Amino acid sequence: MSGELEKLEAAVREFRHSADFDFVDPKRLAAIVDGLQGDLCQVLNQAKKRGDHMLTRQTPCSWAAQTCGLTPNAASDRLCVGKQLEAMPRVAEALSTGEIGYQATSVICHFRENLSEDLRELCYEEQWIGHAKQLTVKNLHWLAEHVRYMLDPDSFDHGIEEDYEKRFLSISESSGMFHLSGVLDREGGSALKTAIESLSKRIGTADERTPKQRRADALVEVAHHAMNQGTLPRRNGVRPHITVHTTIEGLKRELGASASELQNGMPISSKTVQRLACDGALSRVLKADSVVVDVGRATRAVSPAQWRGLKARHRSCAAPGCDRPINWTSPHHIEFWAHGGKTNLPDLLPLCYFHHRLVHEGGWHVVRVGDKVNFIPPERPVLTRRRWGEERWAA
Repeated sequence: MSGELEKLEAAVREFRHSADFDFVDPKRLAAIVDGLQGDLCQVLNQAKKRGDHMLTRQTPCSWAAQTCGLTPNAASDRLCVGKQLEAMPRVAEALSTGEIGYQATSVICHFRENLSEDLRELCYEEQWIGHAKQLTVKNLHWLAEHVRYMLDPDSFDHGIEEDYEKRFLSISESSGMFHLSGVLDREGGSALKTAIESLSKRIGTADERTPKQRRADALVEVAHHAMNQGTLPRRNGVRPHITVHTTIEGLKRELGASASELQNGMPISSKTVQRLACDGALSRVLKADSVVVDVGRATRAVSPAQWRGLKARHRSCAAPGCDRPINWTSPHHIEFWAHGGKTNLPDLLPLCYFHHRLVHEGGWHVVRVGDKVNFIPPERPVLTRRRWGEERWAA
């Protein structure tokens, strides 16, 4: 077999050396690559049957991943395809001749793998090859899921529970940023996606965020809304909240003042602290030589009565073109509270998370003109990065 592989390697080297990629048919090239992927699957399946993985005391999946430089998921997929192609010679032929692609073949193989053994004979090869030629890979997958449910509902339900057990969410902190990674089951993922999509549309003409940034902000909005509603479980008798440690000098952004900190000690912008102070619960803490000698009672910057009055005057965020409901906003002091602004009802505006941040951290100004309020963008240009390699100057 080494001779055949040497001929294949020589042919590939010749192709790379002499081919003009401007004139290579990508469809034909993809069919050749997919056919070789099918060959690899069958080779790995034969190696598994021989027990090659036992020589290194590994599982078949771990051995295939290490040997071929694959991820565990990719290795598991190759082993499944190799095993099922042995039982479906017509599908194997369709893959090798370029009738169907590797991803479609994988869908068919996993469909057969997931059926009970007594039902696998119902996986009619010609029928599935026909579907693979007509449908996209995504639609072929949906078809396989529906057919599996009709043929083997117990196995389908078991698969749903297995997927549910794979769920996880990791939140890590690095260089002042939080990194999220995770997997959700079908229902949970659909619920989160629906909530995020409802909050991630563009808000008004001043919204220059990318779709990814809007989705990130939507997730933060969901978290803030859940905390503000007061329905989350309490810990030690206290509602979940963001704790910020600051000083009067830091709150006023005085030169030389110590940085404000989150509860974990991470420094935070004074502009952000000023925004949080608009509607925060404030506690006075007195220290002597770094020792706390007195802690005052927490008081709201905006009283519940004032908040009810604000809700009576407004139905949504006060920013132009924003339709965020009033319950998804927080009170904003037209003259910043940290700068001595009064907490009087006429001097308060309800702003959503995006527009509240735009006013404090984004350099926008809110100016009262008679009975109206104008939102004025920053006077100087601000460089914003839109996507990789593209920059935009925004007024």
